[in-house]
Amino acid sequence: MAVHRTFSRVNQERIQAVESTFGHTGKTLQIPGRILVGEGRLLKLCRRGPKPKAFFLFNDILVYSSIMVPDRKNKNRKIIPLDEVQQEDLKDGKVIANQWLIRTPRKSFYVAAASPEEKQAWMDHIERYKALHLQNKGHTFDRTAKRNFTAAWIPETAPETCMRCSDRFTFVNRRHHCRMCGFVVCGACSKDRALLLNISSRPVRVCWHCIDDLKNQDEQEKRQRSNKAKNFKKKSLEDLRPSLESSSKEDSEQDSEYQVLTKWLGTLQLNDLHFCYTKPE
Repeated sequence: MAVHRTFSRVNQERIQAVESTFGHTGKTLQIPGRILVGEGRLLKLCRRGPKPKAFFLFNDILVYSSIMVPDRKNKNRKIIPLDEVQQEDLKDGKVIANQWLIRTPRKSFYVAAASPEEKQAWMDHIERYKALHLQNKGHTFDRTAKRNFTAAWIPETAPETCMRCSDRFTFVNRRHHCRMCGFVVCGACSKDRALLLNISSRPVRVCWHCIDDLKNQDEQEKRQRSNKAKNFKKKSLEDLRPSLESSSKEDSEQDSEYQVLTKWLGTLQLNDLHFCYTKPE
């Protein structure tokens, strides 16, 4: 019991020390049950190239931020729930080694460690505590589950030409990022805007290739909905047909029992005061 209290106190002090590096952000990291698992520096591949970032792994979230004063002051804190994280191992690139991809529904990015051992340790710890977090929430950890993750942005300095039309970038022909595929494209190839709800509540810049894909998806979904509606209507008619035929047959048999010829009781004379007739019903 004493060991548990000591660990809880030390853990709170560690989290408080991390929180103090961000100043007054308005949202505390101190919540019941949260544990600081590890912290370190990783290279994050940003739009203008790789930059060192401070990373903090908790048992339920992953936090990273820009480094202002090492171990003293950070800014632009980003918080990612561990249940939204998916990792993808990558081979060493020509420029960056020990890298891997972190995917989330809202943002995806490349990170790199100082050594292969540190990279593997980060990936293993993230996977382990993600599984434990999902287990505590009563969810199963499915590595094969498919979700809508955003594409990682390719750094602006990487391509010299548009990745769609191959036009060379100049002072006038500026670089832009497609929010859907992450490619660096020119303005002419990214005139369109599309609503990607996992990224923003407003339409964002997308390239012509992604716009075509979205249109094809919409048309395919419309055809599927139309086919489902036709199949449902056809099935409904088929289900109703036997009952209608049975009902019609029974009605005809019942009608035949009551199809009695009218019995006239005498010749009707116009000047008769009294006359009788039989109603079919």
